[in-house]
Amino acid sequence: MLIADAQVHIWAANTPARPWPARHKPHRPDPLGKEELLKEMDTAGVNRAVIVPPSWEGERNDLALAAAKAHPGRFAVMGRLDPETPGAREAVSAWRNQPGMLGLRFTFHRPGLRELLTEGRVDWLWPAAEKAGVPIMVLVPHGLAHLMAEIAGRYPGLRIVMDHLGLHAGKDEEAFAEFDQFLALAKHPNIAAKASCLPYFTTDSYPYRRLHPYIRKVYDAFGPKRMFWGTDLSRLPCTYRQGITLFTEELSWLKSEDKEWIMGRGVCEWLGWKL
Repeated sequence: MLIADAQVHIWAANTPARPWPARHKPHRPDPLGKEELLKEMDTAGVNRAVIVPPSWEGERNDLALAAAKAHPGRFAVMGRLDPETPGAREAVSAWRNQPGMLGLRFTFHRPGLRELLTEGRVDWLWPAAEKAGVPIMVLVPHGLAHLMAEIAGRYPGLRIVMDHLGLHAGKDEEAFAEFDQFLALAKHPNIAAKASCLPYFTTDSYPYRRLHPYIRKVYDAFGPKRMFWGTDLSRLPCTYRQGITLFTEELSWLKSEDKEWIMGRGVCEWLGWKL
């Protein structure tokens, strides 16, 4: 079974030669590079990983693209782009011409970022990405899920992935308080759910039984072909292997064919990463 992690970060140190913008702190003090990531993947049994450049490094994709170039069978990239920078529209039209680049990733969960979505400042992006065949991953809070529903309905050719099941803060019942708004997105066939970073949003310990009912709801709503496993490894509160076995061994209701889609085939086909 192909195992492809739908989200990992790699990054370098904040230095004068390669400074970070004044944003939030990284997931851990020490940078995570591609060589360490490869070692972690090999130990856990992960074949592929989609690299999502982290926001604390700014809108740059250099490390991720270098990793994909060096290891094209192991890494691909969902890159960052400042949607309000000059030339952004032109960049989208040729985005997938970059070797290793599969699509775009945006976060709309923090103050200062939410307004890009709520004020319509990225309205140009959706038709441009649809026209260019560029899939988009987004982190959008449950309370703003209706905006993604409107976008998905307006641009049915645009492939959208909802990161972390729309989770961004809180634990357990608090984190999932408005989860029904997220599940309602499943009626749009061009929206998929990234079941990533889930152990971070519970106070439970492995095998995270408090998460199992929510995972089942996602499965029932989206089905296995639109439900993508991922870890967000750098803030995973368990081992990489446990992040895998949560899905492959602890969810007894998942069939073998379901696991093939959820654990890797689905995200690769959705993003156009050839198997």
